[in-house]
Amino acid sequence: MKFGKEFAVQMVQEWQEAYMDYNKLKSMLKDILTFKQQNKPQSTMATAPTATPRGMLKRRASLYRAFSGLTNRYKPDSSTESHEDEVIVVSSVQEGAEGRYQTIFLRSGEEGGEFDLQFFRRLDDEFNKVLRFYKKKVEEVTVEANELSKQMNALIALRIKVDNPIVEEADMVHLSDHELSSSSSSVAHPIQGGKHGMPQMDVIQEVEMDSEGISGEEMNKADRHFRPAPLNALDHVKINVELETPVSILRSVIKSSKSDLLFDKQELRTAEEKISEAFVEFYRKLRLLKSYSFLNQLAFSKIMKKYDKVTTRNASKTYLQMVDKSYLGTSVEVTKLLEKVEQTFVKHFANGNHRKGLKTLRPQAKKERHRTTFLNGFFSGCSIALIVAIIVNIHARNILRSQGKERYMVNIFPLYSLFGFIVLHMLMYAGNVYFWKRYRINYPFIFGFKQGTELGYREVLLLTSGLSMLALAGVISHLDMEMDPRTKSFRTLTELIPLFLLIVVISITFCPFNIIYRSSRFFLIRCAFHCVCAPLYKVTLLDFFLADQLTSQVQAIRSLEFYICYYGWGNFEERSNTCGENEVYKVLYIVVAIIPYWIRFVQCVRRLLEEKDTAHGLNAVKYLSTIVAVVARTIYSHQDEKTTTGLVLATATSGIATMASLYWDIVKDWGLLNRNSTNPWLRDKLVVPHKGVYYVAMVLNCVLRLAWMQQVLGIQTVLFLHKTALAAVVASLEIVRRGIWNFFRLENEHLNNVGKYRAFKSVPLPFSL
Repeated sequence: MKFGKEFAVQMVQEWQEAYMDYNKLKSMLKDILTFKQQNKPQSTMATAPTATPRGMLKRRASLYRAFSGLTNRYKPDSSTESHEDEVIVVSSVQEGAEGRYQTIFLRSGEEGGEFDLQFFRRLDDEFNKVLRFYKKKVEEVTVEANELSKQMNALIALRIKVDNPIVEEADMVHLSDHELSSSSSSVAHPIQGGKHGMPQMDVIQEVEMDSEGISGEEMNKADRHFRPAPLNALDHVKINVELETPVSILRSVIKSSKSDLLFDKQELRTAEEKISEAFVEFYRKLRLLKSYSFLNQLAFSKIMKKYDKVTTRNASKTYLQMVDKSYLGTSVEVTKLLEKVEQTFVKHFANGNHRKGLKTLRPQAKKERHRTTFLNGFFSGCSIALIVAIIVNIHARNILRSQGKERYMVNIFPLYSLFGFIVLHMLMYAGNVYFWKRYRINYPFIFGFKQGTELGYREVLLLTSGLSMLALAGVISHLDMEMDPRTKSFRTLTELIPLFLLIVVISITFCPFNIIYRSSRFFLIRCAFHCVCAPLYKVTLLDFFLADQLTSQVQAIRSLEFYICYYGWGNFEERSNTCGENEVYKVLYIVVAIIPYWIRFVQCVRRLLEEKDTAHGLNAVKYLSTIVAVVARTIYSHQDEKTTTGLVLATATSGIATMASLYWDIVKDWGLLNRNSTNPWLRDKLVVPHKGVYYVAMVLNCVLRLAWMQQVLGIQTVLFLHKTALAAVVASLEIVRRGIWNFFRLENEHLNNVGKYRAFKSVPLPFSL
């Protein structure tokens, strides 16, 4: 792989604007090379290369130089150096509070020198940009390191309060009189602040010292004589380690938030978990910052060597010496912090187990498994074969013209359509993951997935193909259209297949065992619980993103309601039900449809109250208008005699909600339709190189948003489809639209993070100083 591609792959995408623009500098070198080739003397161009005798290997001239030995370092001969060979001079220029580096090109009078001048101006701009960004980030991590140090002091003091350790008298060399009891008659002294009656334990408190230059024997001596952490670290600390739950949220509304220390083990355990998570995220930040420094230094080295090769000059040595002596090359703050974080984490959060601590700090990238690809292909092949078998079965048995078709479409089709909606949504999500990864959109960071646990598109396709195979197998075994003439009913076992299938899916989803991507399943369950309990949880991007997915699965939620009615009160052995005639069912049919929109409404209200941003208020109004439209549309569809008033009301409310949603989708969520953009009616920055994709997506979003017109106006666009099947097709089109929306919504979020250089999540700390 060429360095330019490797450079693009390894850079932190949210910081890509802060990296050296390698491609731009490389294109400027191509301009210099083109100019030199066009102005090359004719005599030189006419010179033919020396012929190599047939059968001989052509070797580079450098291979005939004298060998300098394996242990001798190359030292330039000072006698051969001459100031006449200097090409550039790099100097530091002070501008206000900050300094910058400036390169003076000494051969600007030569032919084509203006190209070199432009190259070095751009090179200086890139280096100064990298240097400023690196200094700023180092200052930020230094401040964060100081904050984590204070948090650790408070945590150690809290440990002493909770555990109440015993210190042997022989180890009390460095203890001050006010920290421990001065009674000489006791064999051991408990540290002040422990709870009375708690079991005692021996602990060793670390000594604050620099580990450089200290032998292992000296460290052991230091461990034998230690100084306990002062307990006054808790005097000016407020703590709120109570987990955010609906009960705690309601309690905080009634009274002020918790600020008093209880000194119990649950409080200590929660504080340790939060600080541990903060250390892991801080360590990741330090590693990426170190990688940023290394990659940029390597990029400057590569581009200067290319310059020497193109111009046959020796300017790289001078410039790279400046890079090595600059803050970018000499700063060791990040390296020292990495070492200290490793030592602290291993000692305090891994019980001294170095391998376990580094495994937590440096999670391994998930490996692709051949088993996943094989099973994915196997399940997909089975699904395709089952689809073909169903089509052949329907055609051979002439099911479309059988007498039981109407009963099947009303009672059985809604049961299996639920799995069809889920499979289609998962298929769209797998496509989203594939294209997010292809266009380097950092979806694991945006969603807050733990590193190494996010599902790739292969894993999502595996789950999709597996579920589709089970659903299609149920369909092909459930194609009987005629009742048993003797019992006047269908076979009970066959009629219970959809219910068994639903129970299997729910059981796998909530299975507590570590199988079938347990971490991802529980992550989804937790986010769904946050959505259901809205607004009692703080709204994150993943919460409202999942709630938006639910708004496109209204028909699937209604299918769940139909399951309860059909198997609870219907006569499933005869494939008959009275759900549509039940008033309670009709009311619940409306209620379950507005639940996803209500969740989004209350989420927007909470964000409005917390962030004081009027945009969230407007978004809440949009979802409120959608709720009104859904209610009006559903009531009109359930009317036995369609009235003009109901039609006008349903059409007007649906039209207003659709226009508001279209504007919000394209302008707010996608960030498009910016007439002042460099890309006409799009946005300044685009991830997909083909602009036509964005215009097609906007048109498709508008067309698919208008799918409700068929249901409201009663337009029978496909005559051979049953109305239940047509409703399923309309619901599927909404799922497809949501899949398209997902890609551009996350693309816009990613570009916002890039614009703000936001590459790390903020971890709440337990102690407020």
